[in-house]
Amino acid sequence: NRINLYRDYNFDGKMVNFQKVSLILIGSLQCAHAYTGGHVEQQRGNPSQIMDRRQTINNLSSSVAAAILTVGSTSTPALAEDASSMYSPKFVQEYPDFTVTDAGWSFKDVKKGSGDASPGVGDRAVFEWSGYTIGYFGRPFEAKGGPKGGAFDKDLDYDRTVIGSKTIIPALEEALMTMKPGGVRQVIVPYGALSYPESDKEHTAVGPKPTTFSGQRALNFVLDNPRVDRTLLFNLKLVRVDKNNGKGGFLRG
Repeated sequence: NRINLYRDYNFDGKMVNFQKVSLILIGSLQCAHAYTGGHVEQQRGNPSQIMDRRQTINNLSSSVAAAILTVGSTSTPALAEDASSMYSPKFVQEYPDFTVTDAGWSFKDVKKGSGDASPGVGDRAVFEWSGYTIGYFGRPFEAKGGPKGGAFDKDLDYDRTVIGSKTIIPALEEALMTMKPGGVRQVIVPYGALSYPESDKEHTAVGPKPTTFSGQRALNFVLDNPRVDRTLLFNLKLVRVDKNNGKGGFLRG
């Protein structure tokens, strides 16, 4: 198993953080090198100086051991046992210019819709989208030109979902329900229950699914990597709402 430098580990009752220990070791070795380096030739014939160097190394070793125990005693035991601690607010980025919903996803309206109605349960939402791994270098896994027009204004084969069918991730379904046709919204989705499920690696059951292999690979690289911030950013445009006609069909909006 690989050691995670950002976690604490229990060694004989002491909690040790390897990142802090490595910094202590590097500093100690640099001090030892600075003391002994460059003087070897001058000190070969002087036994007292050799003994002084040995004593210095021994003192440094004792200091490192004491520092390790100090680091362990000041660490937080709860972090060592809880793998989810990697997703604390210090690890995951925050976006203060977005509005956080009670459910946990965040949004910012780029353009307000001008239509009459928002999609409700049973209605069909026709939408356009793009997606980015905002927590990991902002790499696109579905690029459509962004929320300022571009490809959003072209005649494309739009995505569709029936609200309540759970065929898209929960955060996006909830986001669509409070939009109106023509509206453009940016949605930030944290990793977990609001995002893509771990059981659907192809994203065929729960979308939206990237349209290219490279996009799907970029998305899965982040979702499968617990060492990075797996937060996602979606740009949504609600194109229209097809109301449920009560007979198993829809009235085109």
